[in-house]
Amino acid sequence: MRTAEISRKTNETDISVAVALDGTGRYDVQTGIGFLDHMLEQLSRHSLIDMTIRAKGDLHIDFHHTAEDVGIAIGQAISRALGDRRGITRYASLDLAMDETCTRAAVDVSGRPYLIWKVEFSRDKVGEFDTELFREFFHALAHNAGITLHVVNHYGENNHHIAETCFKAVARVLRQAIAIDPRTADSVPSTKGTLTG
Repeated sequence: MRTAEISRKTNETDISVAVALDGTGRYDVQTGIGFLDHMLEQLSRHSLIDMTIRAKGDLHIDFHHTAEDVGIAIGQAISRALGDRRGITRYASLDLAMDETCTRAAVDVSGRPYLIWKVEFSRDKVGEFDTELFREFFHALAHNAGITLHVVNHYGENNHHIAETCFKAVARVLRQAIAIDPRTADSVPSTKGTLTG
Protein backbone atom coordinates (compact mmCIF):
# COMPACT_ATOMS: atom_id res chain seq x y z
CA MET A 1 0.00 0.00 0.00
CA ARG A 2 1.26 3.45 -0.96
CA THR A 3 0.40 5.45 2.14
CA ALA A 4 1.51 8.63 3.88
CA GLU A 5 0.63 10.86 6.81
CA ILE A 6 1.27 14.59 7.06
CA SER A 7 0.89 16.91 10.03
CA ARG A 8 1.12 20.64 9.47
CA LYS A 9 0.75 23.23 12.20
CA THR A 10 1.05 27.00 11.82
CA ASN A 11 -0.30 30.00 13.69
CA GLU A 12 -3.31 29.84 11.36
CA THR A 13 -4.11 26.13 11.00
CA ASP A 14 -3.51 22.72 12.54
CA ILE A 15 -3.96 19.97 9.95
CA SER A 16 -3.39 16.23 9.73
CA VAL A 17 -3.89 14.17 6.59
CA ALA A 18 -3.53 10.45 5.97
CA VAL A 19 -3.86 8.95 2.48
CA ALA A 20 -3.81 5.47 0.99
CA LEU A 21 -3.44 5.71 -2.78
CA ASP A 22 -4.53 2.12 -3.40
CA GLY A 23 -7.70 2.41 -1.37
CA THR A 24 -11.41 2.20 -2.09
CA GLY A 25 -12.37 5.84 -1.64
CA ARG A 26 -13.12 5.72 2.07
CA TYR A 27 -13.09 9.12 3.72
CA ASP A 28 -13.28 10.72 7.14
CA VAL A 29 -13.14 14.48 6.68
CA GLN A 30 -13.56 17.24 9.25
CA THR A 31 -12.34 20.72 8.32
CA GLY A 32 -14.99 22.84 10.00
CA ILE A 33 -16.15 24.00 6.55
CA GLY A 34 -19.20 22.07 5.41
CA PHE A 35 -18.93 22.64 1.67
CA LEU A 36 -15.19 21.92 1.63
CA ASP A 37 -15.85 18.67 3.50
CA HIS A 38 -18.40 17.73 0.83
CA MET A 39 -15.92 18.42 -1.98
CA LEU A 40 -13.09 16.53 -0.27
CA GLU A 41 -15.40 13.57 0.16
CA GLN A 42 -15.98 13.66 -3.62
CA LEU A 43 -12.22 13.87 -4.20
CA SER A 44 -11.63 10.78 -2.06
CA ARG A 45 -14.57 8.75 -3.32
CA HIS A 46 -13.90 9.25 -7.03
CA SER A 47 -10.10 8.98 -6.87
CA LEU A 48 -10.31 5.81 -4.74
CA ILE A 49 -7.74 7.44 -2.45
CA ASP A 50 -8.65 6.74 1.17
CA MET A 51 -8.40 10.03 3.08
CA THR A 52 -8.56 10.98 6.72
CA ILE A 53 -8.45 14.75 7.15
CA ARG A 54 -8.61 16.83 10.32
CA ALA A 55 -8.28 20.58 10.17
CA LYS A 56 -8.66 23.34 12.70
CA GLY A 57 -8.23 26.83 11.34
CA ASP A 58 -8.87 30.49 11.98
CA LEU A 59 -12.42 30.29 10.62
CA HIS A 60 -13.38 33.35 12.66
CA ILE A 61 -11.33 35.33 10.12
CA ASP A 62 -12.35 33.49 6.93
CA PHE A 63 -11.91 30.13 5.18
CA HIS A 64 -8.82 31.04 3.15
CA HIS A 65 -6.04 29.66 5.34
CA THR A 66 -7.87 26.41 6.05
CA ALA A 67 -8.75 25.73 2.40
CA GLU A 68 -5.22 26.49 1.18
CA ASP A 69 -3.44 24.61 3.96
CA VAL A 70 -5.64 21.53 3.51
CA GLY A 71 -4.63 21.59 -0.16
CA ILE A 72 -0.98 21.82 0.85
CA ALA A 73 -1.24 18.90 3.26
CA ILE A 74 -3.14 16.64 0.85
CA GLY A 75 -0.63 17.43 -1.88
CA GLN A 76 2.32 16.66 0.38
CA ALA A 77 0.72 13.39 1.47
CA ILE A 78 0.06 12.29 -2.11
CA SER A 79 3.62 13.17 -3.14
CA ARG A 80 5.10 11.25 -0.22
CA ALA A 81 2.89 8.22 -0.90
CA LEU A 82 3.92 8.22 -4.58
CA GLY A 83 7.59 7.95 -3.66
CA ASP A 84 9.71 7.83 -6.83
CA ARG A 85 6.51 7.42 -8.91
CA ARG A 86 7.77 4.13 -10.29
CA GLY A 87 5.21 2.24 -12.37
CA ILE A 88 2.53 4.92 -12.47
CA THR A 89 0.46 5.59 -15.60
CA ARG A 90 1.42 9.27 -15.20
CA TYR A 91 -1.03 10.96 -17.61
CA ALA A 92 -4.82 11.20 -17.69
CA SER A 93 -7.55 13.50 -18.91
CA LEU A 94 -11.34 13.47 -19.16
CA ASP A 95 -14.50 15.51 -19.54
CA LEU A 96 -16.91 15.07 -16.64
CA ALA A 97 -20.61 15.90 -16.97
CA MET A 98 -23.04 16.67 -14.18
CA ASP A 99 -26.50 17.81 -15.23
CA GLU A 100 -26.02 21.06 -17.20
CA THR A 101 -22.30 21.33 -16.38
CA CYS A 102 -19.22 19.86 -18.07
CA THR A 103 -15.65 20.26 -16.82
CA ARG A 104 -12.37 18.93 -18.21
CA ALA A 105 -9.39 17.91 -16.08
CA ALA A 106 -5.98 16.80 -17.32
CA VAL A 107 -2.99 15.77 -15.22
CA ASP A 108 0.66 14.88 -15.60
CA VAL A 109 2.08 13.38 -12.40
CA SER A 110 5.42 14.74 -13.49
CA GLY A 111 7.15 16.10 -10.41
CA ARG A 112 6.79 19.55 -12.05
CA PRO A 113 4.00 21.54 -10.38
CA TYR A 114 1.75 23.75 -12.47
CA LEU A 115 -1.89 24.77 -12.45
CA ILE A 116 -4.05 26.03 -15.30
CA TRP A 117 -7.43 27.08 -13.91
CA LYS A 118 -10.09 28.24 -16.35
CA VAL A 119 -13.18 28.15 -14.19
CA GLU A 120 -15.57 31.03 -13.61
CA PHE A 121 -18.42 31.33 -11.14
CA SER A 122 -21.42 33.63 -11.37
CA ARG A 123 -21.52 34.12 -7.60
CA ASP A 124 -18.91 34.97 -4.99
CA LYS A 125 -19.99 32.13 -2.71
CA VAL A 126 -21.36 28.61 -2.76
CA GLY A 127 -23.17 28.44 0.55
CA GLU A 128 -20.71 30.19 2.87
CA PHE A 129 -17.63 29.16 0.85
CA ASP A 130 -15.86 31.78 -1.28
CA THR A 131 -15.66 30.53 -4.87
CA GLU A 132 -12.21 32.13 -5.32
CA LEU A 133 -10.88 29.61 -2.78
CA PHE A 134 -11.39 26.68 -5.15
CA ARG A 135 -8.46 27.91 -7.22
CA GLU A 136 -6.39 28.42 -4.07
CA PHE A 137 -7.09 24.85 -2.99
CA PHE A 138 -6.15 23.30 -6.33
CA HIS A 139 -3.06 25.50 -6.66
CA ALA A 140 -1.86 24.30 -3.26
CA LEU A 141 -2.70 20.69 -4.11
CA ALA A 142 -0.91 20.72 -7.47
CA HIS A 143 2.22 22.48 -6.24
CA ASN A 144 2.65 20.26 -3.21
CA ALA A 145 1.78 17.01 -4.98
CA GLY A 146 4.23 17.87 -7.76
CA ILE A 147 1.68 17.55 -10.55
CA THR A 148 0.76 19.54 -13.62
CA LEU A 149 -3.00 20.06 -13.42
CA HIS A 150 -5.31 21.71 -15.94
CA VAL A 151 -8.97 22.33 -15.02
CA VAL A 152 -11.31 23.90 -17.58
CA ASN A 153 -15.03 24.38 -17.12
CA HIS A 154 -16.64 24.14 -20.57
CA TYR A 155 -20.06 25.34 -19.43
CA GLY A 156 -22.48 25.29 -16.53
CA GLU A 157 -25.06 27.40 -14.74
CA ASN A 158 -25.27 26.04 -11.19
CA ASN A 159 -22.24 27.08 -9.15
CA HIS A 160 -22.48 24.02 -6.90
CA HIS A 161 -22.35 21.80 -9.99
CA ILE A 162 -19.40 23.71 -11.42
CA ALA A 163 -17.40 23.26 -8.21
CA GLU A 164 -18.40 19.62 -7.85
CA THR A 165 -17.42 18.73 -11.42
CA CYS A 166 -13.98 20.26 -10.79
CA PHE A 167 -13.39 18.03 -7.77
CA LYS A 168 -14.83 14.92 -9.40
CA ALA A 169 -12.90 15.44 -12.64
CA VAL A 170 -9.63 15.97 -10.77
CA ALA A 171 -10.36 12.88 -8.69
CA ARG A 172 -10.96 10.76 -11.76
CA VAL A 173 -7.78 11.83 -13.54
CA LEU A 174 -5.73 11.30 -10.39
CA ARG A 175 -7.24 7.83 -10.10
CA GLN A 176 -6.05 6.97 -13.61
CA ALA A 177 -2.68 8.72 -13.52
CA ILE A 178 -1.43 7.29 -10.21
CA ALA A 179 -2.57 3.75 -11.04
CA ILE A 180 0.22 1.26 -11.54
CA ASP A 181 0.64 0.15 -15.15
CA PRO A 182 1.46 -3.59 -14.87
CA ARG A 183 3.51 -3.43 -18.10
CA THR A 184 5.91 -0.87 -16.63
CA ALA A 185 5.57 -1.50 -12.90
CA ASP A 186 9.34 -1.55 -12.36
CA SER A 187 10.24 1.61 -14.23
CA VAL A 188 9.74 5.35 -13.91
CA PRO A 189 7.65 6.61 -16.86
CA SER A 190 10.15 9.19 -18.08
CA THR A 191 13.10 9.10 -20.46
CA LYS A 192 14.97 11.15 -17.85
CA GLY A 193 14.62 8.28 -15.40
CA THR A 194 13.13 10.47 -12.65
CA LEU A 195 9.86 12.22 -11.84
CA THR A 196 10.95 13.75 -8.57
CA GLY A 197 12.19 17.11 -9.79
